[in-house]
Amino acid sequence: MNDPLGDMLTRIRNAQQRRRPKVTSPASKLRARVLDVLIDEGYIRGYSRTDHKNGIAEFEIELKYANGQPAIRE
Repeated sequence: MNDPLGDMLTRIRNAQQRRRPKVTSPASKLRARVLDVLIDEGYIRGYSRTDHKNGIAEFEIELKYANGQPAIRE
């Protein structure tokens, strides 16, 4: 993966287009900081980190909708 932030944002955008309540993304410190900003700005509800037995961690991101429309529009 060449662009980890782009990948995470694309996952969020694709999940919102399909009206999913949550989406997962591989975990990293950089992604966590970006997710913190998205929470502060009101674009997502929150996220949690899950550590798997194989040593891989991922974030479960709770998406936010207002009146049935995604909070992130553009």
